[in-house]
Amino acid sequence: MKNYQREYPLFSLCGLNCALCPMHLNKYCPGCGGGEGNQSCAIFRCGREHGCPEYCFQCGEYPCEKYDSVMEYDSFLPHRNMRRDMERAKSGGMEAYQAELEEKAAILQELLDNYNDGRRKTFYMLAVYLLELQDLRNAMEQIVRETSGGGKQETAKETVQEITLKEKAAAAVGCFQAIAQETGIVLKLNKKPAKKKQE
Repeated sequence: MKNYQREYPLFSLCGLNCALCPMHLNKYCPGCGGGEGNQSCAIFRCGREHGCPEYCFQCGEYPCEKYDSVMEYDSFLPHRNMRRDMERAKSGGMEAYQAELEEKAAILQELLDNYNDGRRKTFYMLAVYLLELQDLRNAMEQIVRETSGGGKQETAKETVQEITLKEKAAAAVGCFQAIAQETGIVLKLNKKPAKKKQE
């Protein structure tokens, strides 16, 4: 949006984690803070009408009816935790929430740099976005243990077998899926059903 700047653009006005969004990672959008590529947003227009708060929780009408519909379906990233994340930022303070979000962003970057076989970007984004930070820390420790060194070294003369990128990705995906299943989290975007064409 024109003339729209925010101090911390990677946590949005409405409660989305822009730092974990594929649109931001691919540099198609700068996050919720203006600039080239910034996406048009009805909630920003609403915020402008209500005194331009940095975050919706600073508005006297929060939570408003906009949250009834905007959380129902996902876009490029999950919308289901918008209110939860907004409440975390409000109760714990933005500085603490930013630190958590930046640690999650670093975990996502590690996965993309070292465990992506070319088909896992959306899956990793969902896992990092939806799982709790401590679960992610535990998962990363397990993934590193499972993938470091690869095969077994039976004698001192044998070279340790290198694990392939495909195997590393499979190990990471399996670990995240197991945690998601234990915690009842579905690692899929909830897309709005396509409208049926009229005959």
